[in-house]
Amino acid sequence: MSSPALAAELNLALCHACTAACDITEHPHTCPRCGAPLHVRKPNALARTWAYMIAALVFYIPANLLPVMNTSLFGSGADSTIMSGVIEFWGHGAWDIASIIFIASIAVPATKFVALTLLLVTVQRRSDWARKERAQLYRFVEVIGYWSMLDVIVVALVAALVKFQALGDIEPRPGILFFGLVVVFTMLSAMSFDPRMIWESRIDEERMDETSIP
Repeated sequence: MSSPALAAELNLALCHACTAACDITEHPHTCPRCGAPLHVRKPNALARTWAYMIAALVFYIPANLLPVMNTSLFGSGADSTIMSGVIEFWGHGAWDIASIIFIASIAVPATKFVALTLLLVTVQRRSDWARKERAQLYRFVEVIGYWSMLDVIVVALVAALVKFQALGDIEPRPGILFFGLVVVFTMLSAMSFDPRMIWESRIDEERMDETSIP
């Protein structure tokens, strides 16, 4: 039983901007629908994904160690890191807010690091393990990526709303900048990864098997 034809064999390329299937028989450089550059594969996908993810890991350390906001009440102030904020909310009975911040600020970035590393290593090793599940994992990483910015939005809103001058005040601290960089670089890492690489080794092996049949 022959395997289905590849897009490259049909001279088709998917536009990454508008998802149009473009005919590249005459080697066009841009999508006829939206004008975006056409690529059969994302250029330097592995190198760019590794670079963005390593940069996110570097910023992830100060994002968790440095304070993200300073809360002052009646003249006395205290800095709070992401984890200390979660503990404080939990201790005051706001377990729902603490859970949301923990998931968005700690669990989601850690999950993305593990998932992207798994995808990168298996693609580089041309592994045939759980291809369908890895493709679904990549889609999951894309979906949850935007929720990582929730903690940044919370701090920005609280800092803007809680302005009681002499009574109390909340100000952002450098940690929130590093956390924002973590979110941006993890999103860029997920966007740079090309999920079609997950299937390439299987397709190549099937083509080799077909050509070896007398």
